[in-house]
Amino acid sequence: MDSHNTKGSQYPMTTFLYRIGAYEFFSPELCRAVVTEMIATACLLFMLTTTIIARLESHETETKLLIPIAVFVIAFLLLVVTVPLSGGHMIPIFTFISALRGLITLVRALFYVLAQYVGSIMAYLVIKSVMNENTAEKYSLGGCMVNGNREGVNAGTALILEFTCSFLVLYVAITIAFNKKICQELGFTMVCVIVAGVYALAVFASITVTGQAGYRGVGLNPARCLGPALLLGGSLWDGHWVFWVGPFLACIVLL
Repeated sequence: MDSHNTKGSQYPMTTFLYRIGAYEFFSPELCRAVVTEMIATACLLFMLTTTIIARLESHETETKLLIPIAVFVIAFLLLVVTVPLSGGHMIPIFTFISALRGLITLVRALFYVLAQYVGSIMAYLVIKSVMNENTAEKYSLGGCMVNGNREGVNAGTALILEFTCSFLVLYVAITIAFNKKICQELGFTMVCVIVAGVYALAVFASITVTGQAGYRGVGLNPARCLGPALLLGGSLWDGHWVFWVGPFLACIVLL
């Protein structure tokens, strides 16, 4: 009988704890990575939200084109900085699918997701404290909204868009960023360009395809949707489940 199997059967709990990554509890590297994820998520959401609201307030005619450009630049810069430190997740669905595919342990995934949600709350607390109150209310802190003032879309349409755009972003990430051979061929910078580009493309597609003012576009990031909903509540909770179910369904389909 294989000695490894015998040992595993004698100490099932030890084997289980090892498989979920319990040994990482005491890892200084994990602590640094978790702090990186928290700060990076907070920076991502703060910069994205303030930049997008500033663009909307400027009343420029090409706002819908400028927003995805801003998304691309911000996402690219943060990916370049954070990928070497933590993997540059910043979005729970990246962490979730990484764990499901065995690229990171469940323990690391849990700490990453918690850090991302804390980072989201931190970002929107800062935004709420520094932004003009009327502007913050007007744009609901940049939160995710399905049918604001009944001028948006129904939950079914929002779910389809959320699933489709999340699927697109995750498919590219899995095909390129999760493939070591392709990463080596393309180079680190180009991989970051592609991932940031498809993220921006998904945002652009979602805000142009419906043409409805009450729909704020796909969330692609449950952490981004949670922060404003917790701080403002109200209509931000209407259809809020869409921004969780859509991305996680995409993760499961791509397994």
